Amino acid sequence: MKFLSRILATGIYSGYFPVAPGTVGSALGLLLLFIFPALTGWNLLVLSAVLFFIGVWAATAVEKTDGKDASIINIDEIVGMWLSVVFLPDWIQWYWLIIAFFVFRIFDIIKPPPVNISQKISRGWGVMIDDVLAGLYTNLFLRLLLYIFY
Repeated sequence: MKFLSRILATGIYSGYFPVAPGTVGSALGLLLLFIFPALTGWNLLVLSAVLFFIGVWAATAVEKTDGKDASIINIDEIVGMWLSVVFLPDWIQWYWLIIAFFVFRIFDIIKPPPVNISQKISRGWGVMIDDVLAGLYTNLFLRLLLYIFY
């Protein structure tokens, strides 16, 4: 189980990338959206929810050996990235996914309230929830941009 929790929590070991492992996790989430174009709407939401709960379990296990919200844990970035684009209109172009990536990274790094407070939640819950909130902020921001420009 230790092996399984580590491979999941680290996004198939992408969390071990020596520079910006969170950004690498977000990029992995983005890459999966390009590889699996059927990951949209309800499919994406259900998979995100499943991965969220798997992430809570896996992050909690990895925190026991590597410390609270260890930098190698990046399953939360994958889920957050997916929530950044869930239920966006089907007609958006591919570059909106790239915009979502950068906006998500900004929200994840600056952690506006209540994202910053959510990190105080214990175990894997805090690890996962802050990125879920950053993803939802990103989604709302993108919807605002789409409303303004389209």
